[in-house]
Amino acid sequence: MPLTLKPAAHACYGGRAVKHCGLLATQADKSPEAVSRRTVFFVSDQTGVTAETLGHSLMTQFEGLEFRPVTLPFVSSLDKAHETVRRIDRAAQEEGVRPIVFSTLVQDELRDVVMTANALFLDLFSAFVGPLERELNTRSTHRAGRAHGIADLAAYTTRINATNFALANDDGSGGDYAHADVVLIGVSRVGKTPTCVYMALQYGVFAANYPLTEDDLEVGKLPSRLQQFRAKLFGLTIRSERLRQIRSERRPESRYASRAQVQYELRAADALFARYAIPSLDTSESSIEEIASRILNTTGIERRLRP
Repeated sequence: MPLTLKPAAHACYGGRAVKHCGLLATQADKSPEAVSRRTVFFVSDQTGVTAETLGHSLMTQFEGLEFRPVTLPFVSSLDKAHETVRRIDRAAQEEGVRPIVFSTLVQDELRDVVMTANALFLDLFSAFVGPLERELNTRSTHRAGRAHGIADLAAYTTRINATNFALANDDGSGGDYAHADVVLIGVSRVGKTPTCVYMALQYGVFAANYPLTEDDLEVGKLPSRLQQFRAKLFGLTIRSERLRQIRSERRPESRYASRAQVQYELRAADALFARYAIPSLDTSESSIEEIASRILNTTGIERRLRP
């Protein structure tokens, strides 16, 4: 199910204005100081994932702001740092208000250059490294790329293996449930696939998923191939109107997306979860990150990796 990932999943790229997390106030709601559109830069000497994640988390606290996110990754030389300053200054001049810059630049000389831009510069690196250096009485390495590189080959290999497992055991294919940490079950389009892939990429969890078909629901019993793995099963459900909306985008005006069919499938799936005491989660208002975190917290599955 192609759900849109929230902050931790590369949601910030330039080129168009977006309404941040759906929070866009009407003109009457805006204060006199509010600006209708503001550019937010995420600047990094590596992929920009950390700057995006932290920056988005902070921006969600401010309703009524429409912004244009621009990610500038791999700012790893003085030439690139100066080019970054030119882009930021150009945005300030064109929009008439200084942009906001979230930076995770590690090297002092690069940070010093970018700080000269006409922008609110928020240094997400030095804000924490300085206090940590004082507390630990140790100088940090100031090496770029430690968070998202391949410095730990074992961890990288685990991530790749878990991702391959999720893809090989997606939507009932593969069926290697003996080696799975968890097997997500539910009707079509409740978020099983993206959740499995996310848990694999972020935590190294070996996650499979199985779609409950109409035949499975009519019988009212777990499919035989899942019976011996009941302890690994976790159910996903969703509100009927939300599921209708998702299915209608894929197959408009079809029986598959009809109110009666959706309500029947969800009722039957919930009954199956209850009959076999399978823990379950309503995904209607949850991001993929939240779904994954709740599953791991409920099941106690080990996080082999950390984002």
